[in-house]
This record gives sequence, C-alpha cells and structure tokens, in this order.
Amino acid sequence: MSTAKPTSSEDIVGQKYDRCLADFLVKTGIGFSAGVVASVILFRRRTWPIALSTGFGAGAAYADCNRSFNPARIPGTRVISPTEAAITASSK
Repeated sequence: MSTAKPTSSEDIVGQKYDRCLADFLVKTGIGFSAGVVASVILFRRRTWPIALSTGFGAGAAYADCNRSFNPARIPGTRVISPTEAAITASSK
C-alpha cells in the first residue's frame, strides 16, 4: 500500500516557475527562429522581424505564466465569495 505524501506549497510554486521558465525559453526560441526565417526570406536581412517575433514569443509565455499563477485572469472565470457559493448551491 502506498500513501501519497502531500505536496508542499513551495514545491507547487517551484514547479510552476519551472514550467514558466521552460515555456518562456521554448516560445522565445520559436519566435526568434521564425523571425530569422522571415528576416532572411521576406525582409532582406533586416533585424526588426527578429525582435518583433521574439517579443511576441516572450509575451505569449508571460501571459501563460500569468494565467498559471492567477487563475482569476482566465477569460470567462468568475471568482465568487463563499457566501455567494452557498446561496448558489442552496438554490439548486
């Protein structure tokens, strides 16, 4: 019989930070590489497509990380108080 050891809140926050950092590196890298390709193929080796697409990747990673740490920022999510939840539950 295996008993599950409860996960501490520090471990949960550490895992979220690790996921955010990995997501940031991947999305920024993909944005950078897409910018390099666009710069070489479409824009005659200008640097602004690289900076723009890298920024888009970093911004997307930041938004995902923000949603991970603050679920109330997810569109369509509503935070209700415990009394409001009790009223809603009793009316059903």
